[in-house]
Amino acid sequence: MKAKDVLELAKDKGIKVVDIRFLDFPGQWQHFSVPIGELTEGSFEDGFGFDGSSIRGWQPIHASDMLVVPDPATAQIDPFFEEPTLVLIGDIVDPVTREPYSRDPRNIAKKAEAYLKGTGVGDTCFIGPEAEFFIFDDVRYDAASNGCFYEVDSVEGIWNTGRDECPNQGYKPRHKEGYFPVPPVDKFQDMRTEMLLTLQELGIDVECQHHEVATAGQAEIDMRFKPLLQMGDQLMWFKYVLKNVAYRHGRTVTFMPKPLYGDNGTGMHTHISIWKGGQPVFAGDKYAGLSQEALYAIGGILKHGRALCAICNPTTNSYKRLVPGFEAPVNLAYSSRNRSASVRIPMYSQSPKAKRIEYRTPDPSCNGYLAFSAMLMAVLDGIENKIDPGEAMDKNIYGLPPEELAKIPSAPGSLEEAIEALKADHAFLLKGDVFTQDVIDMWIEYKTENEVNPVKLRPHPYEFFLYYDI
Repeated sequence: MKAKDVLELAKDKGIKVVDIRFLDFPGQWQHFSVPIGELTEGSFEDGFGFDGSSIRGWQPIHASDMLVVPDPATAQIDPFFEEPTLVLIGDIVDPVTREPYSRDPRNIAKKAEAYLKGTGVGDTCFIGPEAEFFIFDDVRYDAASNGCFYEVDSVEGIWNTGRDECPNQGYKPRHKEGYFPVPPVDKFQDMRTEMLLTLQELGIDVECQHHEVATAGQAEIDMRFKPLLQMGDQLMWFKYVLKNVAYRHGRTVTFMPKPLYGDNGTGMHTHISIWKGGQPVFAGDKYAGLSQEALYAIGGILKHGRALCAICNPTTNSYKRLVPGFEAPVNLAYSSRNRSASVRIPMYSQSPKAKRIEYRTPDPSCNGYLAFSAMLMAVLDGIENKIDPGEAMDKNIYGLPPEELAKIPSAPGSLEEAIEALKADHAFLLKGDVFTQDVIDMWIEYKTENEVNPVKLRPHPYEFFLYYDI
């Protein structure tokens, strides 16, 4: 869609308001709205000004002016606003140099796609994330100098079997028994279907929706794979739609990796494939029907796996999910079918077009543009440097004897460890100026000062249980 087409669409749909959206550095959508009369063909070149110093991880106060330039190809009609509103996702530009902003996540994704084409390895990187989430009825939390707490609740929560619900009808999935039960155990079928249909109305292809393993409303909706940048855009719409549909029903959605103790966390298994000239680069006659390039790609992910976690698992909460021995994909190994490895080769289809690798470690707290770009850069580094992934691990990793398990590298145990890994291993991200050193440095600084240190400095409620009577 071109600028002229967007203006015609706005006229045809009776649009009164235009909502301009872009991503802050950690990964939250930001927006402001203008009357439709402010949008002209020139707006798609001139952009709209805003204060970049007020956006997390961006400009200092003395250089705060920035421009957001709408991308006409992203035009959508918002499904939730009362007044007909056209949504445009924008790219961030320096108002003086007119250069794309280095810390704009969407710009990084564009550069990653361009770098792929420049390598000659392929022309398209397809990304298919399986983003899990929880639907809760209620969430309360607070953190003060003299106390802190959190509490979530759900009509599905197994802890509510004894609650007076006038009447309590039971049918609450037990811990780790929430995978695929039909209603009335699954109480959110209709809501998830509404989420699915809303996504489809936005032109987002959806493959399925279902309840997930955990109690208390854990769920998954899978989008069909798309090129990297497009999937970055779609993941933002995905989170927006799910949160707003739930909100409309008086409920709340979270993509926190580990909001519940004692049950499965929330992951985002991500399928990756590279194509060239309409042909799948990852299909071949090697292990599990993969090509040699695909095996090298796996080698790149495994080699850089610890550093990738700083971007693909970017919260302190991420590492409450990534705990060894609890079926989380923390082991940096690969296998066909084996879900205990961090990289899996799905075997549902023998078609060469279906050949892909599934990176299971990431979670949906990530900034999709940055995470998908980092994954692609690790894949390309593996292919360019012919990184051997070693032998496949087709055994149950969690059933291995300790001496054998100790030989398998593991994901970091904390965000702080992941950041240290990124400090030591990020040259592969700098190729082609995809990630700049400024981006890496700011990511490390932001995560350390705003997340790692504040969590380290605060007493944990469970510490009172353990130590108060010492």
